[in-house]
Amino acid sequence: MPIQRPTPAFHLAPALAGERSLSPTLYINQRVKERWAAGETIYHLGFGESRFPVHPKIRAALIAHADARSYLPTLGIPELRRAVADFYTKYMGVDATPERVIVAPGSKPLLYAFQMALAGDTILPTPSWVSYAPQAQLLNRPVWQIPASPGDEHRLTVEALQQTIAQSAETQHILILNSPSNPTGQMLAPDLLAGIAEVCRATNTLVLSDEIYALTSHDHTPHVSISQFYPEGTVVLGGLSKHLSLGGWRLGVAIAPTGAAGQQLLQAVVKIGGELWSCVAAPVQYAALTAYGDDPEILGYIAESSRLHMARTQHLWRGLCELDIPCARPEGGFYLYPNFDGWRQALAAKSIHTSDDLARHLLDVWHIASLPGTAFGAPAKELSLRLSSSYVDMEDDAQAAALLALHRSGVDAEALVRDHHPALAGALTNFRAFLASLHE
Repeated sequence: MPIQRPTPAFHLAPALAGERSLSPTLYINQRVKERWAAGETIYHLGFGESRFPVHPKIRAALIAHADARSYLPTLGIPELRRAVADFYTKYMGVDATPERVIVAPGSKPLLYAFQMALAGDTILPTPSWVSYAPQAQLLNRPVWQIPASPGDEHRLTVEALQQTIAQSAETQHILILNSPSNPTGQMLAPDLLAGIAEVCRATNTLVLSDEIYALTSHDHTPHVSISQFYPEGTVVLGGLSKHLSLGGWRLGVAIAPTGAAGQQLLQAVVKIGGELWSCVAAPVQYAALTAYGDDPEILGYIAESSRLHMARTQHLWRGLCELDIPCARPEGGFYLYPNFDGWRQALAAKSIHTSDDLARHLLDVWHIASLPGTAFGAPAKELSLRLSSSYVDMEDDAQAAALLALHRSGVDAEALVRDHHPALAGALTNFRAFLASLHE
């Protein structure tokens, strides 16, 4: 007879016990792909992945270094750290030096490592990117959400920041900012950044400034880094995923604060990185030298991609405005954050009471993929959604390349969106039909 062995009972770490969702962005992308595979038409406004082709020079650099297979320094190769510092100083308005730069397999591990290295509570705007709060929770760190309202387009204020910090009993805090913002597409204005810097300096609050969308800013609003106002207390984070469509290459960068305290913090992160990721893949680091070089062709490609992101995002925003759906005008990136509180009574009649209900209804009935505001820290009864323009009509590489080729053939960005984006037009048509259904 077979030996009867007891079934093992593994006890999870407290931060992972109970119900915990996967990343909402990765979940919705997988769900949409499953429905596409089943033959359904789904308008994918739920996933924020920049989809333009890899620039030929960067691709060539990766291929040329395919045989680079040795472990590299956790900080990154010195020549890449110099290139990153030069690039951020020249094009991002950040006073960066090579000795303050670290690279990692994506900016997400860097965000986690800096939180791990620091004591204190985490302070987040509302809404904010889906991974900030879960990362803090994995570290058993209290998270304080700065209250905001759809009535003022979820604007962050100095007063709300002060009030939120005052609720924490800790003597040190970590404020995570994201400008341009995922999910709202909004920028933090220079005068607001200066005010935030004053509060953070007075309350011993370190800023993790996620500036991954900085080079996708729209023409009407320039990007400004809070590090200009608070260099001794700001970690600037970024990477290649958004402005060069290289998310899957996993190359993130961080620039530590100035001074001895900044170096001490950076060395703590290096220790964490040495135990977790060792180093960024060698071919990717060498290819990143080209991406962060001062090549006019690549700089032109970044500007071209940004113009197309802007045209697509502003077109979607204008379409929502024509439907009288409240939505802040996006100022960078490829996100919008519309609110449907004005239809609360009609939605309740259809058993839609939360943003999760609303997102589910739009996907199941109207074939529009979105993300609920709850994924970004908003109250469940606030009927806000995060939409992304980055994936729609560029669902595969051939479509993305074809749109880029059309633009280069002389079709201007506005005409390209108006005449060659059938899925975006379909999504807006379905939004119109959805709103009409609420009056039936």
